[in-house]
Amino acid sequence: MRIAVFSDIHANIHALRAVLEDIETQHPERTLCLGDLVGYGAFPNEVVETIRESGIPTIKGNYDDGVGYERGDCGCAYKTQADRERGHESIVWTTQAVTEQNKAFLRQLLPSIELRSNGMTVKAVHGSPRRINEYLFEDRPIASLEKALDAAGTNVMVCGHTHLPYHKVIGNRHIVNDGSVGKPKHGNPLACYVILEISNTLRVHFRYVAYDYEAAAAAVEAVGLPQAFAEALRTGTG
Repeated sequence: MRIAVFSDIHANIHALRAVLEDIETQHPERTLCLGDLVGYGAFPNEVVETIRESGIPTIKGNYDDGVGYERGDCGCAYKTQADRERGHESIVWTTQAVTEQNKAFLRQLLPSIELRSNGMTVKAVHGSPRRINEYLFEDRPIASLEKALDAAGTNVMVCGHTHLPYHKVIGNRHIVNDGSVGKPKHGNPLACYVILEISNTLRVHFRYVAYDYEAAAAAVEAVGLPQAFAEALRTGTG
């Protein structure tokens, strides 16, 4: 089975359209979205509506939760006061911009998705099996990642949220992070998603997709969101 997995679009319709077009060329049997449709970008409604119309099974990300329920907080971990202030601008702007119909859609997104194929079970989550906003970075201690796998109860766990793609093998179990479609932090502006190929083994293929990131960045500037968000799109530094 071939499974396409993507997440963290963050209101970047340009990147989402390019990734969906690329996924079509890969002919997966299943396609999953791990959430964070909104936040930081200029096109939250367009992204939500594209995902809704696609029928792709989608997990609720922490930003989707924050906007859908109008919490005034996205559950994000900001490192500096400046980041925190820009994050507040984003959650306020996005909550005001998203329609009531689209907020209702965000509220009903899934907590997780589980698939079985060829003796493997894949657990898909946004942050971790324990918390929607837990960051499972690749360099976490092995014992900590093992506990996350234990909580997943599967031999393959795929997650998003960190915006940093990786595949880590721990014993006979796998953690795969699918990176980010619309707010990459891997050091270049290309959108990222992953193809899981399951036969008697698991093969992981990261796909990096070119899109018009300058148009996405210019749109961020045009709606008055922080300049730092636009520059992050141009550099792929989140």
